[in-house]
Amino acid sequence: MSFLSATLDRVKPSPTIAVSTMARELKAAGKDVIGLGAGEPDFDTPANIREAGKAAIDSGDTRYTAPDGTPELKAAICAKFKRDNGLDYKPAQISVGTGGKQILYNALMATLNPGDEVVIPAPYWVSYPDMVLLAGGTPVIVKAGADADYKLTPEALDAAITDKTKWFIFNSPSNPTGAAYSRDELQALTDVLVKYPHVWVMSDDIYEHLVYDGFEFFTPAQIEPALYERTLTCNGVSKAYAMTGWRIGYAGGPEKLIGAMRKVQSQSTSNPCSISQAAAVEALNGPQDFIPANNEVFRRRRDMVVEMLNAAEGIDCPKPEGAFYVYPSVTACIGKTTAGGVKIVNDEVFATALLEEKGVAVVFGAAFGLEPCFRVSYATSDELLREACTRIQDFCASLR
Repeated sequence: MSFLSATLDRVKPSPTIAVSTMARELKAAGKDVIGLGAGEPDFDTPANIREAGKAAIDSGDTRYTAPDGTPELKAAICAKFKRDNGLDYKPAQISVGTGGKQILYNALMATLNPGDEVVIPAPYWVSYPDMVLLAGGTPVIVKAGADADYKLTPEALDAAITDKTKWFIFNSPSNPTGAAYSRDELQALTDVLVKYPHVWVMSDDIYEHLVYDGFEFFTPAQIEPALYERTLTCNGVSKAYAMTGWRIGYAGGPEKLIGAMRKVQSQSTSNPCSISQAAAVEALNGPQDFIPANNEVFRRRRDMVVEMLNAAEGIDCPKPEGAFYVYPSVTACIGKTTAGGVKIVNDEVFATALLEEKGVAVVFGAAFGLEPCFRVSYATSDELLREACTRIQDFCASLR
């Protein structure tokens, strides 16, 4: 009899974390490696937010809090949802977790039973299917390819829903593609969901503020009030506020669901870090003017990366509306051989050979459920991005 849980056989380690770890290890060994795998901004946390964290330490705000968030942070989150999304939530409808990932995990653990299905558009964030599997559910993957701008069509969503569907996971702007749904595109999806009152909506809005070229963000419960009572609107401070290491995620939803998530969290991690919560209050309530300034940097990097990757032989890179990722296709590279003698049979081999031969770390597309592609995070310096893209061009030019 195995000592380990059989549940672990259903899941795999995070490929994005594995790529970042490999890049760090190669750097530590003295290799010249540029890592484009990490999904975190390279900006420092804004000074006012850092000062709020320091003040929390100095004032002794270092004890246990309520399991799912302080009253001050819940009030700030309620104000944020009203200000940014036109959504009215009470503090009892708010859950705060140790990062956005815990929020999603708690909701799935609190609601899924064996046989329950969760509809997930692909490409997807790598953790969605595995969290569903850990919670005992069944992921139902629906492809949304480049021909549809990496966006799920209403027809595909409708066809995927069955009487066993419990959740639909929605992520816009998307990790890994950066694709974002317009108001009309989102309305078309919510029109489908309204027809199925047994289906709940998990909207992962973590990249909400990272949009470009005048794109206007909307979230499902905002577009379709009829979905309000069965939508969990999820967000966090990691991306827009450059607070990945502070580990604060949050969500608004029906009180019954929030209470069930609180029960799960009370028996796992209990409260998020008290200091991080104090800093998150300042993030949400304080000045927001650094966000458009950071976005202008991201937009410039996006444009450079898209242009340089499209100049690489065999790569087709769409220009996304948001987040800080691009998701180029390498269909034209499959079947070719690298200068090092490696035959590229899929995107994982492409990414591995790119790392070994040119020292550029990217995440292969199969990890996100749609291949042959790879994900580039452009949340790093212009200089490193330019050098990395030049190496990718050289790598592709050498394929035979």
